[in-house]
Amino acid sequence: MPPAVRVAFDAFPAPARTGCLALRALILETAAQMPEIGRIAEELRWGEPAYLTPETKSGSTIRLGVPKSGGYALFVHCRTTLIADFREIAPPDWRFDGTRAVLFDTAHPPRPEPLALLIRAALTYHRKAPS
Repeated sequence: MPPAVRVAFDAFPAPARTGCLALRALILETAAQMPEIGRIAEELRWGEPAYLTPETKSGSTIRLGVPKSGGYALFVHCRTTLIADFREIAPPDWRFDGTRAVLFDTAHPPRPEPLALLIRAALTYHRKAPS
């Protein structure tokens, strides 16, 4: 983990940090199963850990952070259809912040399987369909 990203994680409140680190692990694990997206870069965007596909540019940026409402969140670019598409298949009790984030309660970690679908979609969002 790059030092600046470590500092950002360390700045999160402890319960949110634990949740965000679990999301980080799921992002990296999911990306490792997708060689077509190339290397995952772990950087800071808006002072928060962010995950990008710099070589292939196949993905939309994924960010992790702590929303004003508390807990922790997985953010995507608000002008994509990622959250709208994901809402259709997400568990009914999951919470969202408009078109930009999935919100999580620190007391109830999310099931990784549905979330991996959102991560896969984000990491391939810009991939062109075959002609």
